[in-house]
Amino acid sequence: MTSELAARPRRMRRTPALRRLVAETRLHPAELILPVFVREGIDAPRPITSMPGVVQHTVDTLRRAVVEAAEAGIGGVMLFGVPEVRDARGSAVDDPDGILNVALRAAIDEVGTDIVVQTDLCLDEFTDHGHCGVLDAAGVVDNDQTLERYRSAAVAQAEAGAHLLGLSGMMDGQVAAVRDALDAAGHQDTGLIAYAAKYASAFYGPFREAVDSQLVGGDRRTYQQDPANRREGLREVRMDLAEGADAVIVKPAMSYLDVLSDVAAESLVPVWAYQVSGEAAMIEAAAANGWIDRRRVIEEAVTSIKRAGADAILTYFAMELAGWMREER
Repeated sequence: MTSELAARPRRMRRTPALRRLVAETRLHPAELILPVFVREGIDAPRPITSMPGVVQHTVDTLRRAVVEAAEAGIGGVMLFGVPEVRDARGSAVDDPDGILNVALRAAIDEVGTDIVVQTDLCLDEFTDHGHCGVLDAAGVVDNDQTLERYRSAAVAQAEAGAHLLGLSGMMDGQVAAVRDALDAAGHQDTGLIAYAAKYASAFYGPFREAVDSQLVGGDRRTYQQDPANRREGLREVRMDLAEGADAVIVKPAMSYLDVLSDVAAESLVPVWAYQVSGEAAMIEAAAANGWIDRRRVIEEAVTSIKRAGADAILTYFAMELAGWMREER
């Protein structure tokens, strides 16, 4: 009998216990990050129709949500603010009384350091044009003016208590600019997560509803990456690492596992991936039609992201996954 026939991999797949013992990839709640939306001017959670099970929170229900996340043992929450009033400069983003900074203080008040509280540092939720930066006279995003807004927003969010800031705007030099502003303001311990490989994806559609995006008749292809480009993602990561990023994110996750694998093979800082709204919505829609086993697909999808190299995963399924993991222990 040849050695190939003598070695039968199926032997190690015969029972659930054997499969569990030899699993190469394992998920843990501490590796999950829950995106959370907080909306100004509502008095009860508002469901997001394109994202079943996800809501826009009030500040009070946010308090309960972050406590529950901490109790579930997940690694962190990423806060997104939805203001009532927007303008061209996204003035609410660095207003101490703006919804994101108010929500951030409330979250820190509830959980302290029991869970990592992160904030999305970008302008798109706060501008009346829906872009991630300040526009020039020609209607084009002005990189350097935008960096000044990011610097101010970073200091405001650090002062409100953020443990980590998620730089998602994809402006050139954003990590260096924000790091400089934080250090100058005495916030050397506030960490920076660079959305280093963020693509101009069609999978963000439901998120636009979640943040009530004002982007109409335009797109972000001049600053987010072209989905056709793989090597470019690694180039962006290298630039952000050189500027001092404490972690890097690949976004979206499921359709960019090749990019995620490339980044994980090179990065010396933690590599995260964002299973975005459209990816989650597709699973929900197929499950609602009875076409897939919802739980198994969610677990498989998130495991594939971990297998490709993610150290942590932003997913709207974080709380459910943590509960399922507890069941299995």
